[in-house]
Amino acid sequence: MKLKIVLVGAGSREFGPATIRDILLSDPVCARDLEITLMDVSEKGLPAMHRYADSVAERLGRSPKITHTTDLEAALEGADFVVTAIEIRRYFYWAMDFHVPRKHGFRQIYGENGGPGGLFHALRNMGPTLEIARAMERVCPDAWLLNYTNPLTKLCEAITRLSSVNLVGLCHGVFQGMGQVAHFLGMDVADLEARASGLNHFTWFQSLRHRKTGEDLYPKLRERERAAHWLAEWDEIALSRILFRVYGLYPSPGANHIGEYLRWAEEFLGSSLLQFFYDPVGGHPWETGETPTWIYNLQEHPTDVPLFPERPLPRLRPDRSALTAEGPVEASGELAVPIIEGVFCGEPRELDAVNVPNRGYVPGLPEGAVVETPARADGEGLHPTPMPRLPEGVLGLLHAQTSINRLLVEAFEERSKNKLLQALLLEPTCHSYRAAVNLIDEMCALQKDVLPPLTW
Repeated sequence: MKLKIVLVGAGSREFGPATIRDILLSDPVCARDLEITLMDVSEKGLPAMHRYADSVAERLGRSPKITHTTDLEAALEGADFVVTAIEIRRYFYWAMDFHVPRKHGFRQIYGENGGPGGLFHALRNMGPTLEIARAMERVCPDAWLLNYTNPLTKLCEAITRLSSVNLVGLCHGVFQGMGQVAHFLGMDVADLEARASGLNHFTWFQSLRHRKTGEDLYPKLRERERAAHWLAEWDEIALSRILFRVYGLYPSPGANHIGEYLRWAEEFLGSSLLQFFYDPVGGHPWETGETPTWIYNLQEHPTDVPLFPERPLPRLRPDRSALTAEGPVEASGELAVPIIEGVFCGEPRELDAVNVPNRGYVPGLPEGAVVETPARADGEGLHPTPMPRLPEGVLGLLHAQTSINRLLVEAFEERSKNKLLQALLLEPTCHSYRAAVNLIDEMCALQKDVLPPLTW
């Protein structure tokens, strides 16, 4: 049986190689008459990615048909699965998402998925993402769209409300939280059975058990967390520890992402003022074209860097070095290929986190809102897991975000600054009506080439 997988955004040096490896490492997938199409709006990175895919296939003894194109509809012809990870000049516009809200007084950390910056990041990506979904409606209406593009929840909300495609949003954030829990417990993460629900980048572990013995690990985690030194790995887990103490459940994935949804998170992220740091006397990055270094956090980027580094600091932009298949060819741990193995190949797969419209999977959150929950994939389809009701305090934090996401999709659909203002005024970091209006007007002017044309 033929199986066609299309990678949209395949020119990315982060998404492309990892997904290619995952596909070619899968025995059930490669046992099919497999076709892989690499699609990107830019031709620039596609030939190198095609050569990389050929080299991995040769090394693994696989023989799929591999093609590349910049023509979206041609790529989608006959597709069974479309895997997306797209971005528009990520770091250039992201620097605006970080800094412009702060200029207007918003106490925002990060700015990728939540906070004021996350709203504009989502609006930039909604148009291109909906273009893919609507092309699928025309060309391959029965195909599955497996989306990695951020802001994940907001984009999935737009796709599910404004198109008819079969959508699953995927993210590895829950695995970061599992790693933290295993680290506290001094155990191998492979022995941890964890089940979480909530919203992407804001999920809560409702069950932590030892995979082999079935032991409830929450009592031990509470004991170990209380005994741990506060300053250890501060930028990654201090906020999670406070939330654990307050709400009784351990959250995921870490301070940067969780903190986007909390007004008071800044005091638990030491690196917040270093992220995209620059001296404004020399001009703003969107004026000079010089995107400053992206610091994820001080856990990953200690400040003991040389005074004159021989090379740019990491995370400024993806690695553009030559692609080779040398070294170990390992799976990424992402969940697109396990879904394909389950749904198409009939090989049952347990999935730690999928993002889908709520159908009672996360009780207490609105029906139809995109939520994150465990699932099972098999030959009968995808089966999200209904989870127990979260504590009321947690639901309160999450429910506000579901309303923000709904309003943001309406703002996009109606081209309405007023609906965007309603979403922004709900944001926990919003402190001023005037600041909210001014922020919307400035960001719409700065990003007019990539935002939908919104009006009051």
